[in-house]
Amino acid sequence: MNPTATATLDTATALIEVENPATGRVAGSVELMGVADVAPLVERARAIQPAWWGLGFDGRAEVMRRAQRWTLDNADRIVDTIVAETGKTRDDAQLAELGYAGAAFGFWAKNAGKYLRERKVRVSSPMLIGKKAMVRYRPRGVVGVIGPWNYPLVNSFGDCIPALMAGNAVILKPSEVTPLTSVLMAECLAECGAPDGVFQVLTGLGDAGAELIDHVDFVMFTGSTATGRKVAERAAKTLTPVGLELGGKDPMIVLADADVEKAANAATYYSMQNGGQTCISVERVYVEEPIYDEFVGKVTQKVGKLRQGLPGDAGSVDVGAVTFPKQAEIVAAHVEDARAKGAQVPVGGHLRPGPGRFFEPTVLTGVDHTMDCMRAETFGPTLPIMKVADAEEALALANDSEYGLQASVWTSDIARGEQIASRIESGVANVNEHLVSYVALELPMGGWKESGLGTRHGAEGIRKYCRQQASVVSRFGPKREIFMYPYSKRTARLIRGFLKLLYGRRPAGR
Repeated sequence: MNPTATATLDTATALIEVENPATGRVAGSVELMGVADVAPLVERARAIQPAWWGLGFDGRAEVMRRAQRWTLDNADRIVDTIVAETGKTRDDAQLAELGYAGAAFGFWAKNAGKYLRERKVRVSSPMLIGKKAMVRYRPRGVVGVIGPWNYPLVNSFGDCIPALMAGNAVILKPSEVTPLTSVLMAECLAECGAPDGVFQVLTGLGDAGAELIDHVDFVMFTGSTATGRKVAERAAKTLTPVGLELGGKDPMIVLADADVEKAANAATYYSMQNGGQTCISVERVYVEEPIYDEFVGKVTQKVGKLRQGLPGDAGSVDVGAVTFPKQAEIVAAHVEDARAKGAQVPVGGHLRPGPGRFFEPTVLTGVDHTMDCMRAETFGPTLPIMKVADAEEALALANDSEYGLQASVWTSDIARGEQIASRIESGVANVNEHLVSYVALELPMGGWKESGLGTRHGAEGIRKYCRQQASVVSRFGPKREIFMYPYSKRTARLIRGFLKLLYGRRPAGR
C-alpha cells in the first residue's frame, strides 16, 4: 500500500493533508502516524477491552443507541465531512453513508445479543445422553479494520460497529485518502460514552496498516483484490484470521421480457451512483437481442441528462468527483482500450478539465470480453452494454470473471429469474433489484472467487469477530463410564455390539 494523499511536515508534527477531489483544495488534515505508533495503540486497546466486554450486550447497546442519536443530530457535519473528502454528492453521502450508519447502530444494538448468545446444540451421539452440549461466543480481543476510500463511513467505520458490539476493542486504519470521517466518528463514540481506548483511529499510510496486521487478533479489510492478497499473506505469518471484501465486476442480465424502462433506470442509477465507485455497482450489462436497441437508447438518454459537478446543496448534482487520482487514470484507460478495440461511446468518455477530478458519465456499446471494461474492475462512472443472443449466453458471460460479488437478473418471469440468479457465481444475486440488498443487514454480504473471504452482516457478520467455544456439561451419570479404564474383553464386546446396533443396520429404504 503506497502513499496516496499529500503528506506534508508541519513545524511541530507530520500531517496528512486531505484533498477535496471536487475542488483540488485541502479539505483538512490528520496526524501522520507510523509503524512505531501501532503497538502503543494496541496495548491501550488490550487494557480496556475486558472492561468493555464486561459491560455486557445491554451496556454496549446503550452506547450504540446514543451514537445512533448523535449521528442524526450531527447529520450535516457528517455529510459535509464525507462530501469534502470524497467529492461525492450530498445526496449519495446522506442516503448511503448517513443512512447506513443510522441503521447499523440500531441493528447491531438490537441483534448482537441474539446472534451471540450461548446456544444449545442437539447432538446425535449416544455417549452424550443426559449431557448438555452448547456453543459460546467470546470476543477475539482487538480487531483491526482497514478501510477503503470510497465509503469512509459505511465500509470503514461500519465494520467497527459489530466488532465493538461483540465486545472487542477496535483500531480503524482508514484510507489515507479519506480519514476525516473516521476521526469524526471517534469523536462520536467518545461523546456517547465509549471507554477511552476501546475505539481508536490509526491515521497513517500503508506501512502503518501492514504493521497493524501483526498485532491484532482479527483483520477486516475492504479494498482491491491485489491488496487483499497482501493482507492475507501478512496475516498468515501470525495465523491471524481475516475477513476480506475485495473487488467486483458485477453483471446485470436483462432478459427480453424485462420491463425495459425499469431496467434502464436501474442500470443508470446503479452504475453511476457514488460516481460508480461502489464495489457492488453495475459494472457490465448483458441484454438479450430483441430489446437491446431500446434498452441502449433509454440508457443513453438517461445518462446523457445526468448533472455532474461540484457537490452543492441536496439535489444540485447527480454525479460527483472521482475520489482517488489513480482511479481516474484506470477509468480513462478502460474507455480508451474499448475505443481502440471497436466500442462506441454514445455518451461521455472523457476526463473533464479541472478544477476538480470529474470523469464524464459514460456509456459504452459494441463491447465484448476482449476489452478491459468487461473484465477488469473499472470503479468509475461507466456503463458497458453487450448484446447477447439469449439467457444462457448472458449467464456464461456473467460467470466468465475472476470476481463474484454481486449480480442481478431483470425479467417479468420471477421464477425464471430466480433460477438464473441461482446459477450466477456470486455472493449476491438479485432479481429485479441491484445493490439495495446491502441495506438488508440480516443478509450475509460477501464475495465468491477473488471477491473476498467471509461475509459482513447477518449472524456470521458478527460471529467472525468472536472465538467459538464448544462445551459439554454433565449433569448426572455414573461415577465411571463404560468406556473408561480398565479395558476388558467383555466391555469391548458390548461396545462392538452397541456400535453394530447403532450404525451397522441397513438404512431404511435400501
